[in-house]
Amino acid sequence: MGLVGAFIGIAIMLAIGVQILGNAVQECTDLPGNETAGWQGQCETNNTQAQSAYTLLIVILVVVAAVAILSVVRML
Repeated sequence: MGLVGAFIGIAIMLAIGVQILGNAVQECTDLPGNETAGWQGQCETNNTQAQSAYTLLIVILVVVAAVAILSVVRML
């Protein structure tokens, strides 16, 4: 029971950390080019993909935590 509680706590802390990392992006305004072409456009694309990946990771963590909670409720 304690192990499941620790797992849920770690999943919540990871989700918070991932949320913080998901909002951290690189500054692209100093790079040459515009927002659709050149290095600045590639930087913006990378920022968008990184945020999408972190959002997907949060969804996965929430699903795993929900499964853990349902397994605990089933044990009771």
